[in-house]
Amino acid sequence: MRDALARLHTLVLQDAILQEGLGAVEDVPAFIEAAVEAARSRDVGLDADDLIALLRRDPLGLDRLARPALIDGFTPTAGWLPTELSWDGVQHTVAWAWFGRRRLVEPFFEGSLRSVLQQPFNRLFRFRTPLAELAAWPASLPTLRPDGFIFHMSRCGSTLVAQMLAGLDAHVVVSEAPPIDAVVQLDRMAAQPGDEAHAALLRAMVGALGQVRNAGESRYFVKLDSWHALALPLFRKAFPDVPWVFLYRDPVEVLVSQARQRGIQMVPDYVPPGFYGLDLPDGVPDEDYWARVLAVVCQAALDGYAEGGGLLVNYAQLPAALHTAILPHFGITATAAERQAMDQAARRDAKAPQFAFAPDSGRKRQAATAAISAASDRHLAEIYHRLETLRLGD
Repeated sequence: MRDALARLHTLVLQDAILQEGLGAVEDVPAFIEAAVEAARSRDVGLDADDLIALLRRDPLGLDRLARPALIDGFTPTAGWLPTELSWDGVQHTVAWAWFGRRRLVEPFFEGSLRSVLQQPFNRLFRFRTPLAELAAWPASLPTLRPDGFIFHMSRCGSTLVAQMLAGLDAHVVVSEAPPIDAVVQLDRMAAQPGDEAHAALLRAMVGALGQVRNAGESRYFVKLDSWHALALPLFRKAFPDVPWVFLYRDPVEVLVSQARQRGIQMVPDYVPPGFYGLDLPDGVPDEDYWARVLAVVCQAALDGYAEGGGLLVNYAQLPAALHTAILPHFGITATAAERQAMDQAARRDAKAPQFAFAPDSGRKRQAATAAISAASDRHLAEIYHRLETLRLGD
């Protein structure tokens, strides 16, 4: 059975039409029937019972933790998107999953990925390639040049902006994709690329995610993680002509949000304090530490702003600022119909679109503790004032 499945795996990866056909089948029994028929028509003896065992229910999504097969010298065809980077002890590799024509409409790339990895096609036919081969790949397929990058302080409307942009079928929007973060972090890993190689890999990864997978897709936006403001020099080196925005918010409101549910950027086990150039002597990340992290992020944005290409946007300007400031900064003039379609997203909660949006700035300010207010005053008041002064002076 393993030999037959390996042969079918090879045949599928060489046949874009077969990928499209099998990848579109979400029902497991129907997929098994189609896969067995595809195997038999190519003289591969594959039994349905073998596939039934392999495609058992996986409600916890444990299949995604399995490392796919490594394939050297293979160029993925349209519809395959990179999903993660890993180090196998010898080299960095890129894992790929079949997205086909599925648009990235979830608030975060991770949500889209969880969904596609449950599909039977991806449970059988995922693969990895050497990272060193990535740079040559986007040139072989139609990919979009980014129209704009979205950097942010955290908890300040960046997801709203991304969801509004994703409201148009013509827009490809990649939101906080782990493969981009992994490339950004390469200089902290085992094999450190030089500056030029690092920029080339970032261009390749952004390009690989920005494929034209549906007719009419013509604009491309990338929303980054909050800590990527520290990597602005890398993004500017890789994409010197791509405009960017930095979204920020009243720091007390951001700190209240972090107190309710901390982001991974505030958890030292995930992002060590040294990453921000900070210390944490007692090991306890409290309000003061959160404020210091936010200050580092905002300072990095200010440093990048001084080098050009950026636009500062306060949360209080949203959602109107998408039309009045952000899209014009990205060189885009939306039609009335496009504005109306994007505004639909603003009526929903950006992170939980099943719920209507409800303003919460007032409630967050009221919920601020004395410790939060003190930390904000100590570390963020001055930098917030500088952001506002620069924004209002534009």
